[in-house]
Amino acid sequence: MRFQTPLVSGRLIRRYKRFLADIRLDDGREVTAHCPNPGAMSGLKDEGMRVWLEPNDDPKKKLKFGWRLVEHETGHFTCVDTAVPNRAVKAALEAGQVAELSRYRRVRPEVGYGQNSRVDFLLSQDGLPDAYVEVKSVTLCRQGDLAEFPDSVTLRGARHLADLSAMVAAGHRAVMLYLVQRTDCGRLKIAADLDPAYARAYDAARRAGVQMICYDTKIDPLGVTLGLALPVDEKPQSGPPSGNFASN
Repeated sequence: MRFQTPLVSGRLIRRYKRFLADIRLDDGREVTAHCPNPGAMSGLKDEGMRVWLEPNDDPKKKLKFGWRLVEHETGHFTCVDTAVPNRAVKAALEAGQVAELSRYRRVRPEVGYGQNSRVDFLLSQDGLPDAYVEVKSVTLCRQGDLAEFPDSVTLRGARHLADLSAMVAAGHRAVMLYLVQRTDCGRLKIAADLDPAYARAYDAARRAGVQMICYDTKIDPLGVTLGLALPVDEKPQSGPPSGNFASN
């Protein structure tokens, strides 16, 4: 997935009101950009961080810049745009680049299912069970090369796990695909300390037969593409199961 407009760089002044960020561009201008990530963004919103913005000239958009990347001092990148994973995964699915799902040829995005949810992708192929695929963006890294999800409480994420479990019970295939939008991570685990309910839902979904897979990404100011499969921590992510998913 390539960015539609060449990105410009600057330094972050502040991120505020969840969806706004002030940046001082390299040419000295101070601009306000749309922040396409309502999450905690831990470690990604510190003053002075080098960031990359996508300009636009759309008259319907009030803000003329969208925040896309953080460039770390190590030279690694993180994509902060939560809309990018579905676009990158869609391209990869259609090209057969997700090894676990490469036999499917029909890819339908945003199909209604479960408890008033819409699955990110419904895959179908003659002779195979339908595959319900949810995609989650992973940007949290608190130690070493360990990516973690979620970075804050996500009742919606827990509900998606319950919906996927219901699809397995109905005879379908269900996959949770975690896309690590960082270039400095080599494995994934669930951040049970940040959201114990999600960790319990994760364990229950895995026992129910939901397949958990993870891929990293190749990121630079030109675009974001699917990278390599990463290992997912298979140890129980929570304490003794309660038998219940998060209710909402």
